[in-house]
Amino acid sequence: MSGLKGISVVVEQVSAPRAIAGAEPAAPFATAARSGEKYTTAQGFTAIRDGQKPRAGDAAATAATGKPRWLKALPAGGERYLRTRRNVHAHRLATVCEEAKCPNIGECWNAGTATIMLMGAVCTRACRFCAVDTGNPRGWLDAGEPASVAHSVALLELSYIVLTSVNRDDLPDGGAAHIAACVRAIRARSPRTAVEALVPDFQGVLRDVETVVDSGVAVFAQNLETVRRLTHPVRDARAGYAQTLAVLAHAKRHRPDVLTKSSLMLGLGESDAEILEALDDLRAVHVDIVTLGQYLRPTPHHLPVARFVTPEQFAQYRAAGLARGFREVVAGPLVRSSYRAEAALAGNNVGLSVP
Repeated sequence: MSGLKGISVVVEQVSAPRAIAGAEPAAPFATAARSGEKYTTAQGFTAIRDGQKPRAGDAAATAATGKPRWLKALPAGGERYLRTRRNVHAHRLATVCEEAKCPNIGECWNAGTATIMLMGAVCTRACRFCAVDTGNPRGWLDAGEPASVAHSVALLELSYIVLTSVNRDDLPDGGAAHIAACVRAIRARSPRTAVEALVPDFQGVLRDVETVVDSGVAVFAQNLETVRRLTHPVRDARAGYAQTLAVLAHAKRHRPDVLTKSSLMLGLGESDAEILEALDDLRAVHVDIVTLGQYLRPTPHHLPVARFVTPEQFAQYRAAGLARGFREVVAGPLVRSSYRAEAALAGNNVGLSVP
C-alpha cells in the first residue's frame, strides 16, 4: 500500500490469467452477475452490475417505445473486429465500448479502434444513464496499466486514441496522475499518436485538471451530458452542470493550445431552448468540439427514453452549434462522445450524412 495525501491507496500489479492454447482471452472484467445485482470483483470489493439497482416502478416508467429505423448499428463481427477484441482482452484493458454497451462497437472495432477505459471497470458514481458498474474500488489501481495501454496502442498502429475512465472519487486526485501516466506512456512509445482524454470532473479540483492537460493530450474532454434542468437526476449527485463548465473553462485557460470537447445526450426530456442554452454555455467557456447523440436506455433499471430525435433534428442542432462558433459539432442518432473522434476536425460531421 502507498499513501497519497494521507490516504492509503492499494496499487496492484495485475497479471493476465493463464491462457489456454488456441482460446481467445477472456474479457478482463467479466462477471456472471445479472444487471442490477451486487457482486464481488477479483480485487475484493463489491460492485453493482450495470450501475443501477432495480427500482420500484422501473417496468411502469413511461418511455418512447419501438426503436426507429435510423437507430440501426453495424453488427459486431468480422476479422478486424475479432482481432481488436483479442488485443483488448489479452492486455486486460477495459473499454467503454463493452462496459457501457455502446451500439457502435461493431463499426469501431471493425475499423481497428477502441476507446480504452482506464482504472478498471467499476465507477464510484451511479449516473442513471450509464451502464458501467458502480462501487468503491477502495484505492485499487493496476500499476501496469500505462505500459499495457501503450503496448496495445503501438500494436494497433493507431494514429489517434481516445482514453476515458471511470470516476474514481476514492483516489485523492480522482486518478489524474494515473491518467497522465497512461498518456505519457503512449506518447513515449508512439510519438505520432494523438491522444484524446475524456476524463472525470475530479470533483472540480483544478490542479488535477492541469495534471491531465499538461500530460501531452491533444484533446481534453469532459461531458456535460444533459441540459441544466435535467442534470439531476440524470447525473450522479456529485456531478454538476456548473462544475463541468468550470473544468472545461480551466482546461482551456491553462492550455489554450489543447482542444476542449464536450457531449450532450438528447432524448431525456430536454427542450430545444434548453439544448441551445447548453450550447451557449459550452461556447462561453471556449469549448471547441461538441458531440450530440441519442440517449438509449441500456437496461430497464435506467432512465427511460423520452423521445427519439430524428436525423433532421440532429442536423438542425448541428447547424445551430456551428453558427455559435464551435470548430465542429458532430451530431447524429448513434453519435457518442468518442465516435469517429479522429475525424472530428474534418468539418463534415465525421462523414455522417446530413439530411
